[in-house]
Amino acid sequence: MIGEIDIYGLFLPPLLVLAIVAWAVSALLRRVVRTVGGYRWIWHAPLFDLALYVVVLSGLAALWSQLG
Repeated sequence: MIGEIDIYGLFLPPLLVLAIVAWAVSALLRRVVRTVGGYRWIWHAPLFDLALYVVVLSGLAALWSQLG
C-alpha cells in the first residue's frame, strides 16, 4: 500500500479510501443482518458492528495489496 490516490488533485492515502469503502460495505452488511434478524443472536451489537468493520477493512486491504 505505497503511494497515494489522486481524486481531483487531492492526494489521499489508500487506507483512508479503503476505510470509507469498508464503512459503506459494513453498513450494508449490518442492514442485511438486521433485516434477517441476526441481531437476536448477537450478545453485544456495537461490538459485533466494530468487529464486522475491522474484518471488512482488513479484507479490503488484503485484496488491495494483492491487486496492487
